Amino acid sequence: MFCWCLLNIQRTSFSPLYIQTSLPALIGISVTSFHLSFGYICVLFQSVLPPSVLSICPWILSGSDTGIGHALAKYLDNLGFVVFAGVLNKDGPGAEELRRTCSQRLCLLQLDITNPTQVKEAYLQVSEKVQNTGLWGVVNNAGVLGFLADGELLPMNMYRQCMEVNFFGAVEVSKTFLPLLRKSQGRASVKLYHVYIAPAGGIPLPRYAAYGASKAALSMFSGVMRQELSKWGIKVAAIHPSGFRTELWVKQEKELVEHLSVDVQQDYGRDYLLGLKNYLLRIPMYCDVDLTPVLSSILHALLAKRPHGLYTPGKGAYVLLCIFCYFPLWFYDFLVSKSLGLESIPQALRTSEAENTDL
Repeated sequence: MFCWCLLNIQRTSFSPLYIQTSLPALIGISVTSFHLSFGYICVLFQSVLPPSVLSICPWILSGSDTGIGHALAKYLDNLGFVVFAGVLNKDGPGAEELRRTCSQRLCLLQLDITNPTQVKEAYLQVSEKVQNTGLWGVVNNAGVLGFLADGELLPMNMYRQCMEVNFFGAVEVSKTFLPLLRKSQGRASVKLYHVYIAPAGGIPLPRYAAYGASKAALSMFSGVMRQELSKWGIKVAAIHPSGFRTELWVKQEKELVEHLSVDVQQDYGRDYLLGLKNYLLRIPMYCDVDLTPVLSSILHALLAKRPHGLYTPGKGAYVLLCIFCYFPLWFYDFLVSKSLGLESIPQALRTSEAENTDL
């Protein structure tokens, strides 16, 4: 069963960035990366923590109300782990579902990661329960997507919110719970684990300026932590999944337009804003509801004695990263533009093109 999970990391679809192209170079990269990943995963599969150790492993997750965090809390609980699931609203529907479907091993924590008081209270609750055992792993998953629009159109409060939740919140949780990770090191002969989940953290994507910048900061922080915490025997991994879900647009559209100056509204036009709305509505059609690739990568990062420093579950994630790193930037920009379907043209540019045509 575990082997099946690992082998499906590179094969299961979960991405709105599904790239359809017949370019020989892209095909070559895809085939090569699959074979390399397949061989490496097969080796790592034989280096997983023993069952006697796994049965007492306590983990703490943030952002367990919905999405990946919610699914991961259920997944780890079903496998028999002790899970501390941090939720934004302990009385919300996500928390209620976890209470109803999970075992008594799972403990819900009121955890708004932007609230230092709640983070400290969660630390005290976890410390009281684990006592000298310490924590085996910390998963920083909580995050916000915000608006999906051109960087010029995004209000500054959206940039601040994304940084506050996606970056500063994760740093707060990391700094708070690291002492519990170190405490566990003295009681086990295997490594401890710290996982950061940062979609779009390694590559630039149009309309993800606020979200992408915050996740890029988190990705860099996780890399530095991986280097610095190695002396403590703590393994740090970053998960860069390519799949995500969007929020409702109606409220966002109203707030977005209210913060735009008259000049910017005139330059872009209502048709362009409507194109952003249609773009958001199309994304779910390309998203696979099956989170198995992401969950399998997180599980491997938490359990393998030699975890990867970076995981890229989801179709297109690893390929895009390779193209961004090794191909000319103009080619990467062209490929992303075509794969995301960025057809909308601002009103000012359409007017300018029409005038040039008339001349």
